[in-house]
Amino acid sequence: MDILFYLFVTLLFFAVALLFESLYMIWNARSGPEARRIARRLQLMSAGGDGSQASVLAKQRMLANAPGLERLLLQIPRIHALDRLLVQSGSQLQVGSFLGIVAGMALAGLLVGFVLGWPGLLVVGAMFAMAALPWLAIFNARERRMTQIEQQLPDALDLMGRAMLAGHAFPSALKMVGEEMAQPVAGEFRIVFDEINYGIPIQDAMSNLATRVPSTDLRYFVISVLIQRETGGNLAELLGNISALIRARLKLLGTVRVLSAEGVLSAKILTALPFVLGLVINLVNPGFLQQLWTDPVGIKLVWFALIMMAVGIFWMWRIIRIRI
Repeated sequence: MDILFYLFVTLLFFAVALLFESLYMIWNARSGPEARRIARRLQLMSAGGDGSQASVLAKQRMLANAPGLERLLLQIPRIHALDRLLVQSGSQLQVGSFLGIVAGMALAGLLVGFVLGWPGLLVVGAMFAMAALPWLAIFNARERRMTQIEQQLPDALDLMGRAMLAGHAFPSALKMVGEEMAQPVAGEFRIVFDEINYGIPIQDAMSNLATRVPSTDLRYFVISVLIQRETGGNLAELLGNISALIRARLKLLGTVRVLSAEGVLSAKILTALPFVLGLVINLVNPGFLQQLWTDPVGIKLVWFALIMMAVGIFWMWRIIRIRI
């Protein structure tokens, strides 16, 4: 009797252990670090896809987890442009999740307007302002990531040039950049290496890189590689020349930014001043600006002022935005 009891306990222990092990393996296969890494790599590759069957299959995996929502999103024109924007910003969000956040922010603005008893025009403005916050965050993240890639690109090209002078092939040089450089440039070059290993032609892999990273400097690198593969030449020396050119451009850009810093600060202050002043006046004396949204003439004046302010803001930012 004791032997049967101990045997039952032993078998029960192994059954529970195997159950937990199987549950862990299922979780690890679907949501573990390796699964997330593969899904992220597929998403990055699909964002620069050229419409091939492999790219289409990858794109269908990334828009949303729910099949119904995914089919709905696929009906939206140019929805993959939004996915490409999310990838370029370095965000881990899917398109469905991002649009859900935008809708939630708009609903929050609507609820705040109704709770505070704002007029209809102000409620609509609050909805658009809240919905615009995720977009502004994504665009700012994208701008910071592109700037960081441009700053890291000269070192990456120098590393590739030295690797090729040492006898490494072009894909091996890409792999070295992906392993030894810092993010985010390492991840982009690693994706190119993986695409080449997966059987994608080098021309297509480099074109995908230029699509994922809309940088003029990186497009110089892509065009140089594609031309060199057609005509021949010393690619290592060419990469060194491009690296020196990029460093000179970045140095000049830094000088321009220092000289235009005062204009940028003035533009920011003038852009925010009317809205901040109107908010302060409304808080200090709530009835002082009431005629602007209760009287028909006041509403027309508000629309005229907003249009003129939009034109002025546009011209200010066009003046201070200097491209090199």
